[in-house]
Amino acid sequence: MTSGNALRIEILSPSQAEDTALMSTVASLINEVYEVAEKGLWAEGTSRTTTDEVAALTRAGEITTAYMDGEVVACMRLQRMGDRACEFGMLAASPKRRGLGLGRELVRFAEQYAREAGRDVMQLEVLVPREWSHPSKVFLADWYTRIGYQVVRTGTIEEAYPDLAPHLVTPCDFVIYHKPLNL
Repeated sequence: MTSGNALRIEILSPSQAEDTALMSTVASLINEVYEVAEKGLWAEGTSRTTTDEVAALTRAGEITTAYMDGEVVACMRLQRMGDRACEFGMLAASPKRRGLGLGRELVRFAEQYAREAGRDVMQLEVLVPREWSHPSKVFLADWYTRIGYQVVRTGTIEEAYPDLAPHLVTPCDFVIYHKPLNL
């Protein structure tokens, strides 16, 4: 991060789910980023999330936001999974703020959160097309591998998220990554 742009990262409080402008801002950011990052995977008009879903995840304490100059510039879903792991997903950084390390800072935040929660594994899932290489997904695979994540398994979208499968325009799988947190 550059010194002139103070970054503040926080897990939204459940009460912030009632702030419809904030929920809409977070949902719009996620949808804007995923529209490009998953172009060609979903049927036309399919959105990654909704304001209502973001509000429900906020009520559950699972939405993290990053702010610069009072503006939401990045976000992610961060959740505990059982006794050993946490998972982050829906990671999105504002296209206007690319190159500032926002994704890296959110991942660091998530990993520290997991350590403080006594978890020893961080998990993430990446949706990838089965029959072709998507440039955004290749970039993510390289980036996550560079920062210590390893593929532990591949699952089908039909088994993991059967309600989403009909919205795909190409067969896809979920690649599940883990990173040991070395408590």
